[in-house]
Amino acid sequence: MQIPWDIVIIAFLIFCSRIIDVTIGTIRIIYISRGQKAITALLGFFEALLWLVVISQVIQNLTNVVYYFAYAGGFAVGNFMGVLLVEKFAENIVLIRIIATKKVKELIAALKDCQVGITEVQGQGIDQEVSIIFTVINKVHEKRVIKIIQDINPKAFYTIEGVHTVNKGFFPHRRDSLSESYIALLNKRKLFK
Repeated sequence: MQIPWDIVIIAFLIFCSRIIDVTIGTIRIIYISRGQKAITALLGFFEALLWLVVISQVIQNLTNVVYYFAYAGGFAVGNFMGVLLVEKFAENIVLIRIIATKKVKELIAALKDCQVGITEVQGQGIDQEVSIIFTVINKVHEKRVIKIIQDINPKAFYTIEGVHTVNKGFFPHRRDSLSESYIALLNKRKLFK
């Protein structure tokens, strides 16, 4: 059984339009979280318009199951594309909050050796005093900082959050300076034997 070309073309258009529609929706949600009203409204307009065009084609052809699959497939791929875009548009700066009771001085020294700015405050945990270390870094350095934490104090509790706005602060000047500093630190402290 061969599917007529007009059905294939309409199914392809539904599929592509749904990808665009869902991707726009994902971008719109990112801008909502950033509080950008004008761009959110504009994206919402185009998202709704595309959705209406696509759903009207599906409703006009309720007996043709190919359109259902095109619609569902476009939705699935649109979600995948949306996740990829979220990774691209995600905040470039993150806050890492480390809560530790052991090897705090060594952890702070290692982060400073790697040119990571830190702020330490004392806090009270459930049953003992803790040190809370805050560092705000470029996202490209996140894995390296986590590696430092895990190498020095694998039982430390930490959380990571995207940062919307930063005013001042200490950041490595070059993109790769943290990597070079980290390698030098490992050699100096011989963390890996």
